[in-house]
Amino acid sequence: MLLWFIFLAILGLFVHNLVKSRIAPFTKNPAWIFWWILMTPALVLTAWLIVLGPNNPPPVGMVFMLFLFSLFSSLWLMSSASTPKVEQPNPPEPEITPIDAGEESRLRNCFPWSIFYLQHLDYKPQAILCRGRLRTNSEQAYLTVKNNVERAFGERFLVLFQDSLKGPFFALIPNPAQVKKENEEPLKRPFFALCLLLMTLLTTTVIGTKIAGISALDLERNLTLLRYGLPYSLGLIAILGTHELGHYFIALGHKIKTTLPYFIPLPFFLGTFGAFIQMRSSVPNRRALFDVAIAGPIAGFVVTIPLLIWGLSLSTTVAQSSQSNLLDFQALDPRFSFLLSLLSKLAMGSSLTVGQSILMHPLAIAGYIGLIITALNLLPVGQLDGGHIVHAMYGQRTAIVIGQITRILVFLLALSRSDLLLWAILLFFFPLVDQPALNDVSELDNGRDILGLLALGLLIIILLPVPTAVAHWLNI
Repeated sequence: MLLWFIFLAILGLFVHNLVKSRIAPFTKNPAWIFWWILMTPALVLTAWLIVLGPNNPPPVGMVFMLFLFSLFSSLWLMSSASTPKVEQPNPPEPEITPIDAGEESRLRNCFPWSIFYLQHLDYKPQAILCRGRLRTNSEQAYLTVKNNVERAFGERFLVLFQDSLKGPFFALIPNPAQVKKENEEPLKRPFFALCLLLMTLLTTTVIGTKIAGISALDLERNLTLLRYGLPYSLGLIAILGTHELGHYFIALGHKIKTTLPYFIPLPFFLGTFGAFIQMRSSVPNRRALFDVAIAGPIAGFVVTIPLLIWGLSLSTTVAQSSQSNLLDFQALDPRFSFLLSLLSKLAMGSSLTVGQSILMHPLAIAGYIGLIITALNLLPVGQLDGGHIVHAMYGQRTAIVIGQITRILVFLLALSRSDLLLWAILLFFFPLVDQPALNDVSELDNGRDILGLLALGLLIIILLPVPTAVAHWLNI
């Protein structure tokens, strides 16, 4: 119970910070009302645990209803008592200011005929589309036109270079940096990120103790047993954190505004639902899109492999079970993955033979989850890291086709691996269209193309089962 109260205290601080920064500025209702409503599920569950004890978990339906009550009550209070702005009750979406004949002449002069032969301008509610013929390499064309537009109009427009069935075109949209946003959320929120990290550290450590075979009653009697959950907790947080820091630092290197990494704590299942960053400015070109996308899986994979090998060396073998699945840590069959089979044999040697599965050490479980996260992120679908990678390599239209093919292939693979079925179905709900870069026409260099193919190759050797001939050679 003490651990639950610690988690409750951290959650309370987190919700307080959330209400203060994201809700209070937009409503005239007292902030404490929202705090109580959002904390209702946790407080009711606490009362349940105190009265009935941890051995009598609440019904799933009740927990679900509590969360629905909290969500819809908060939304109703916000909608019924929002605070309108006196000066501008409903700030309109930024629109293109109509340009006069003189400005149109200046705009046309931004397109040298030897760079991009401008044929006509198409005025849209939110953009000016400049269509014509590209007469030089795309990188030079974008830089030339962008610099010319900035000299002619200052920071009034953001210049996009996009591709279409009729060829590349330029689009001028209002520069978001010129649109003042009141009550804008701060880019860096270290207290928010720290609260999430501490909550995730607590939840994953508790889950780690359960994985290590320690009961909730024993843990409550002796909190020092938490140390047995640290190999899982610290290993998993190291993998997830390194993955997101890879995205974060490469984004900063390309001068893309981004938030700090945010962890998502979960008091059950794996103890966390992962981590993420939010990019708050446009990606300048496909090279930057590629670099940011691939940096996360590479960084996470570099940490995952040694932790997984170390954890596997601490694991033991058990008799193979016919009911084994991807999350059966008590008897995991490594043969479903070519890469996992190689690493398991490398770490466990002759102790892993035919007809045996792995009773995984908590550190091995953390590394194994890291391997799954790497594979899922590398799937070339939509806004997953793999989707960004193929978009940067082949362009938006080809990436959409690759994403649709990937959905079908994963679904076919799930027909033989039922534990993949849920993820295969979820992929069909992922949008295939990725957010384009400002310069979405210029292609990658050969080095990046090769690195992208290697990343897709890594995905294949993680997902595909070990071939029979290799299994016989490895004696597994």
